[in-house]
Amino acid sequence: MADQSVFRITKELSELQKNSDLSLAVACRDIDVRNVKAMIIGPHETPYEFGFFEFSFKFGKDYPRKSPTVTAITTNGGRCRFNPNIYANGRVCLSILGTWRGERGEEWSAAQGLESILISIQSLMSANPYENEPGFEDANEAQDKKCQKDYVQKIRHETLRISVIQRLEEYLGVQPDGSVSTPVPNQEDYDLDMDVMDDDSSAPFEPFRDLCKRRFLWYYDSYLAAVKKGKEEVKDGQVFTRMPFEGSSNTMEGKFNYTELERRLRNIKKALDAETEGWAAEGLAAKTKDNTVAVNLQRQFEQVVQSFKDADIPHNIELEDGNPFVWNITYFGKPMTNLDGGLFRIKMCFSTRFPEEQPRVKFETRLFHHRISPDGTPCYFAPPTRREDAKSHIQAIIEALEEETPAYDPRTLVHPEAFKLFWGSAEDRRMYNRRLRRSVQQSIEDC
Repeated sequence: MADQSVFRITKELSELQKNSDLSLAVACRDIDVRNVKAMIIGPHETPYEFGFFEFSFKFGKDYPRKSPTVTAITTNGGRCRFNPNIYANGRVCLSILGTWRGERGEEWSAAQGLESILISIQSLMSANPYENEPGFEDANEAQDKKCQKDYVQKIRHETLRISVIQRLEEYLGVQPDGSVSTPVPNQEDYDLDMDVMDDDSSAPFEPFRDLCKRRFLWYYDSYLAAVKKGKEEVKDGQVFTRMPFEGSSNTMEGKFNYTELERRLRNIKKALDAETEGWAAEGLAAKTKDNTVAVNLQRQFEQVVQSFKDADIPHNIELEDGNPFVWNITYFGKPMTNLDGGLFRIKMCFSTRFPEEQPRVKFETRLFHHRISPDGTPCYFAPPTRREDAKSHIQAIIEALEEETPAYDPRTLVHPEAFKLFWGSAEDRRMYNRRLRRSVQQSIEDC
């Protein structure tokens, strides 16, 4: 039975890691698949938008006959209740977990699994999470509407402050005052991880560090837009309103200070840019030592250059100063498309910890495109099974650029203005195409 349980968990993990869902991620240490960490990225058009919410899953030997134990980790050290059903102590109340009463047929069954639990938790992160509170439908209408608005406002603020800003500051060693120190593990995460670490490990398990850094670069302008919206609705120093269902030790308390959050967001962006720039120097040092990653990237570079020649692909790739960790790509716009005639310079930077840390890419030539952020960071999806293949990253970037009829996906919202025009009315789309063509023309004039 125990072997069947491990097989089932391993299969579910593998399936989730192979899919291209941009809002869910799972990981575990190789020594123990029964202890899993999961990340849910907050849904678009909710107060949780693009926040990083982490959960721990503990699977018993009787899984899947019985559900796993699920604990919310993103709670600001047990001080923040992010939802009527997600408590400050980490308790997640769901009928399928047996932690909340539900209607007949809503209880756990062996047909459910890790993904269905994550989707159920994600569904709690709605545009109006106040509705998750039992008895909501019987609440006083006038008072209830005010509570809903107040609740959304403080969740939006704390999503930014706790799930995004605090997390990235810890990863980067950025202090709230903007100073930078050596990154230290979050003690709360360290304590939660102690029961899943092997005897030789002295550090907490942080599988989503690189993912959060890259997604922060994707969603940076959306975070700033959330700050702008917050400033329009509340004043700095205004105290959070306590909800009727919040108890003394199970609440979300604090004060609004969007001015401070904006300053900290900008400091994180600077630190991430500096970290990326630092990879070049680290790479040159690794090259002189014939580091394994340096040798691998040099070989991959030569193979990609040759494959482009063999396939008569016009794009050009060169190493910056002979550094295999910095690739300069010249992309020529695809004929007969809005990109036709464009000439774009793209820089791809690799870490000496590649592929654990994925490459960071930036368009140095400005391009108004719904899949490229205002600072030039492209939103693309390299195949999860080929993370170590540099060529697959280049191909994925080009595919994202040239895709003419993409499916609507708010998780790719990296350029708010371009995204809104691209998915807006017919007139909006025409405006989008005009601005795209204008940036293409400008790329030619700048050459």
